[in-house]
Amino acid sequence: MIQFLLNQELRSEHALDPNLTVLNYLREHVGKPGTKEGCASGDCGACTVVVGELQIDDAGREHIRYRSLNSCLTFVSSLHGKQLISVEDLKHKGELHSVQKAMVECHGSQCGFCTPGFVMSLFALQKNSDAPDPAKAHEALAGNLCRCTGYRPILAAAEQSCCGKPADQFDAREAETIARLKAIAPTDIGELNSGDKRCLVPLTVADLADLYDAYPQARLLAGGTDLALEVTQFHRTLPVMIYVGNVAEMKRIETFEDRIEIGAATALSDCYEALNAEYPDFGELLHRFASLQIRNQGTLGGNIGNASPIGDSPPLLIALGAQLVLCKGETRRTLNLEDYFIDYKVTARQESEFIEKIIVPRARAEQLFRAYKVSKRLDDDISAVCAAFNLRVENGVISDARVAFGGMAAIPKRAAHCEAVLNGAPFNNAVIERACAALAEDFTPLSDFRASKEYRLLSAQNLLRKYFIELQTPHIETRVTAYV
Repeated sequence: MIQFLLNQELRSEHALDPNLTVLNYLREHVGKPGTKEGCASGDCGACTVVVGELQIDDAGREHIRYRSLNSCLTFVSSLHGKQLISVEDLKHKGELHSVQKAMVECHGSQCGFCTPGFVMSLFALQKNSDAPDPAKAHEALAGNLCRCTGYRPILAAAEQSCCGKPADQFDAREAETIARLKAIAPTDIGELNSGDKRCLVPLTVADLADLYDAYPQARLLAGGTDLALEVTQFHRTLPVMIYVGNVAEMKRIETFEDRIEIGAATALSDCYEALNAEYPDFGELLHRFASLQIRNQGTLGGNIGNASPIGDSPPLLIALGAQLVLCKGETRRTLNLEDYFIDYKVTARQESEFIEKIIVPRARAEQLFRAYKVSKRLDDDISAVCAAFNLRVENGVISDARVAFGGMAAIPKRAAHCEAVLNGAPFNNAVIERACAALAEDFTPLSDFRASKEYRLLSAQNLLRKYFIELQTPHIETRVTAYV
């Protein structure tokens, strides 16, 4: 059985199809059709809902953290112990919520199909903002598409709804909601079981290891932003899933003198502060990683584990020398991330083995780390090429070079020939040009709808040139740039 709050209504579910998305649960099971399906792939934001989770801040105070999510990519099992809020829940005692009023007064709704999703993103923005902030508004709304192109009044609604941050019924009932969430906090393994399909929800790494050993055929469900597409886009059935999002040990971020350890189930939006503090380019790239809804849901471990050749984080982590801690039963092993990827969608992970944490070395003063993403859109788009450069230069000579790319091969991969040219050579234009030529020996990229092979190779070479120019003339620096 799983339990969660549907606004303030306690829901206990045990026999639901574990492949059921929150979108279809709202529309078909509880009669809340305000949440719309636009794409069923997490690209348009029409299905945005907000999930509240009990959090404890650094001062030990309990509060509810509200996150916007794409309900079309969220399986119901991930709601265990949380609060689900849909657009129907905002109106209170016959009065529109302040974000709904702002949409009306600023004329932010046109055809209206996307409006519920925008309203829910605005609601989450208001809950997480202290004052109007155009940058935060753009970030919050970047995952919501308006097919009528009416963004200006919607941005005005964002400014109005965050001005003064008026109290609402959720603020008034916060203490009550916290108490109710504490009362339903999971204490044992949860399960949804429809007879032929099941999803198990462990709470500890030990329980996860035992379940995965017992069900090696199970699919691990973290954020689900990739896995859910098998159901919503390819209409496949997932007979057994194990949801790792309630394993607290795998959602921790711990900082040590020489490294940062990030639990594999940590949401990408939660990784931002720690990674940005060490590597600002990593932080910039995370801002462009899909949408805020996806970053609130997708995990760092999932972005690595699905072994996509165009995942944004692996090239950066490889260039930084990151490692993985892999767990199988009671056994753990540490593996360099670059050795995890074998071939397209083939990894070094053994049966019943899972990624427990990612170890990222802390920044050193002599490091020159930069990252760049080439995509057709600035926001909410997949890379055609993602590049990461991490050089150590001492007295004008390159003493250590790590260069990694995504989108250039069947796996995220280091550029060995390029690195060989750079290592031990002076850091000058002639060497950079030789290194650019060597990239043609490292990669034979494919052509697809994102970019041709010629464009990819030339872009990779130009990004290395860009890296060199920026370090020589930092005043013209433009990080993580998109190219059209």
